[in-house]
Amino acid sequence: MKATPVSTALTGLAPLVSDRTRLLVLGSFPGAASLAAQQYYGHPQNHFWKILKALWPPGPADTGPDAYRARSEWLLSKGLGLWDVYAACEREGSLDSAIRNAEVNDLAGLRRLCPALEAIAHNGGESFKHSRHTLALGLPVYKLPSTSPANASWSFERKLAAWREVFEKHGLV
Repeated sequence: MKATPVSTALTGLAPLVSDRTRLLVLGSFPGAASLAAQQYYGHPQNHFWKILKALWPPGPADTGPDAYRARSEWLLSKGLGLWDVYAACEREGSLDSAIRNAEVNDLAGLRRLCPALEAIAHNGGESFKHSRHTLALGLPVYKLPSTSPANASWSFERKLAAWREVFEKHGLV
């Protein structure tokens, strides 16, 4: 008889926002590499940071002891913020399909966190499942293609075009 894998209880990352955040990108929940590094989009194959560098060249360095801090300050200075729909969950591995017993973040409190907020962009389908909560804020809400390496059906160029369209609508490029 095969043993059933035991899910691990995980806690997500704090929101990366400021009072100047105009567009908030909501992921689902950090993958294992991101949790280990305590960094949003920490998997080296994730297209998130590559998309930002294509939209806002040249961007800060990708490596070095202060690389994540510099990238975080850079995106905040552009009016972008990051968070996830789930505050905590149980999951083995990094796939959204493995998320169980998820606890949703206080999405209704986004206006307090981000008084300049103009729009919300969900990074992928799992995040977008919670669009009813973000639509209740009365802001434009977008479903963007996931930047995850698991979303191999979308090329980098196609992802970039979709992301550029939303960023342009809100004056971020």
